[in-house]
Amino acid sequence: MTAKISYADVEVGTELPARTFPVTRATLVQYAGASGDFNPIHWNERFAKEVGLPDVIAHGMFTMAEAIRVVTDWVGDPGAVVEYGVRFTRPVVVPDGEQGATIEVSGKVAAKLDDHTVRVDLTATSAGQKVLGVSRAVVRLG
Repeated sequence: MTAKISYADVEVGTELPARTFPVTRATLVQYAGASGDFNPIHWNERFAKEVGLPDVIAHGMFTMAEAIRVVTDWVGDPGAVVEYGVRFTRPVVVPDGEQGATIEVSGKVAAKLDDHTVRVDLTATSAGQKVLGVSRAVVRLG
């Protein structure tokens, strides 16, 4: 695959389509099975509260993976992401029930770099609070 977006067509400030990702307890159990991370803070409310959390929380790597989907959907090729990093600032609290939680993600081209790459800065929030800090991806465009 190659990126659908052309380097020549992108300017600093270009906004990527924002996305909202639902997260339920079932989502967390599915992710735990896929990742092998069965830490009870991600599925056991009693345990999460005993260790000082407000409720069950989403896996940090799950949150990170959901956020980069804004970039991969925009560029059309997951292989175009050449670098990606975040700082975890707050957990995504996932209450029990049908609604669970949501992760809202937006992105903007922050810099045009060499070799047809751009830096995309992401903003990820849940319940009105920023959950990822310094969330950046370097993407190679067509």
